[in-house]
Amino acid sequence: MLRRLLDRPCTLALLIGFQFAFMAYFSLGGFRNLTSIFGRETSPVFDYSRTHDIYTNLSRLLPREPPRSDPAQPLPYCPERSPYLIGPLTVSFSRVPTLEQIQAKNPAVSEGGRYQPSACEPRSRTAIIIPHRNRETHLGHLLYYLHPFLQRQQLQYGIYVVHQAGNSTFNRAKLLNVGVKEALKDEEWDCLFLHDVDLIPENDHNLYTCDPWNPKHVSVAMNKFGYSLPYPQYFGGVSALTPDQYMKINGFPNEYWGWGGEDDDIATRVRLAGMKIARPPISIGHYKMVKHKSDKGNEENPHRFDLLIRTQRMWTQDGMNSLTYTLLAKQLHPLYTNLTVDIGTDPRAGQGRKGLVPGHEGQRYQSSSSLFRQEMLRKLPRATMGWGAQGLYLPSALSQALAPRVSPGLTGVTHQPASRAAANGTQGDANGEKAGAPPALGASQRSPEAFGKSSSDPDPASAVAGVSASLAPAGEGAVSVRGENQSSLQGSH
Repeated sequence: MLRRLLDRPCTLALLIGFQFAFMAYFSLGGFRNLTSIFGRETSPVFDYSRTHDIYTNLSRLLPREPPRSDPAQPLPYCPERSPYLIGPLTVSFSRVPTLEQIQAKNPAVSEGGRYQPSACEPRSRTAIIIPHRNRETHLGHLLYYLHPFLQRQQLQYGIYVVHQAGNSTFNRAKLLNVGVKEALKDEEWDCLFLHDVDLIPENDHNLYTCDPWNPKHVSVAMNKFGYSLPYPQYFGGVSALTPDQYMKINGFPNEYWGWGGEDDDIATRVRLAGMKIARPPISIGHYKMVKHKSDKGNEENPHRFDLLIRTQRMWTQDGMNSLTYTLLAKQLHPLYTNLTVDIGTDPRAGQGRKGLVPGHEGQRYQSSSSLFRQEMLRKLPRATMGWGAQGLYLPSALSQALAPRVSPGLTGVTHQPASRAAANGTQGDANGEKAGAPPALGASQRSPEAFGKSSSDPDPASAVAGVSASLAPAGEGAVSVRGENQSSLQGSH
């Protein structure tokens, strides 16, 4: 009987078609999907009781050969895995290095914090973007470890420190948007690393390159959380996106002033744009946090939950296409490029009050308590943003407190798998609206000058179209960088 089936032309055509589909699936990363379904990829094992000095044999990376006789002859590509990697690193904060000491240890780093291997053509060009204010000690520690860390990986890289001017409430996500916009003016970077200033990588096998398919959360094992992931949707600390991925999620939100919420908003944008979160193995993504007290001007954001509730309908209108700021100065320091920017002030300043917040099963927490943070960051983002296949769940007390702000149909929201959303080209919600992810952008569409004001149309599908439309060449209403030194700064690019 099997022989008869194989003799039929239609059966043979189906088998050939299945074979081609199978090959295409694997060529597009299907094996990675299979390993995530049927089992975990084999994770490398490292002994963190035996660590190495990050500067050990770093001199081997310095150019030793005389200049080439024919500069037009292309260099060979660097190996996919650098031979200079040493594994777990010794990270200590007992002494604060000066910038002069760091510069002396990194003679191959050029002005503006730039580096390029001299013996081979790098496989990735990575921009490191660090939001900063009043953290000079932390910045010194990070630069001391990060420069040799990146050189060992044989990357072409540049480090940008985005300094928020003034004393207004800190806005991490908006500073990262500014850094991305300014960095892309300098070069066509392949990868954007968004890096907190107080996190130091502890293993140089943690490659600072992007995942070609999905945004990557890199700081998966911090000592602050016992070297484990605090919750599945966590996207804080250090993350990496290609420019196309960054524009596809409309960048980071601009409305989160103060501590908390923006990383969960970003994780939601990734899902709404039809992508997933990629991560390195836990054994590689180790980070040590520089201890510090809470920052003045970076207090907990009392409005973060309200903002998270509206992410699903506002993500296409709040981000790179609504970014406004004033570039006050751009300075090329020996170890980094400093961007001093005025990003405005929190329009809600003075409206928030710390007090009792309704919690799960009728409990009431102080909004500044660790119990509230745990419920806020672990449970509520997962529920209110539709993570998982189950319907939306809100604790009863919290639902009552938020009733005026939550639409009646919101409790019926269910998550549509990304694969189905991609196949349909749309993503449904409880109100019958359709939301599609913005299309992937080519290099010609990435221009940072191409972002204008977003559409005010509340319909998600129209808003997505508005994001795509705003990526045309800048015209009326485009984001402008203001300041007396604008012309001189543009001339130096």
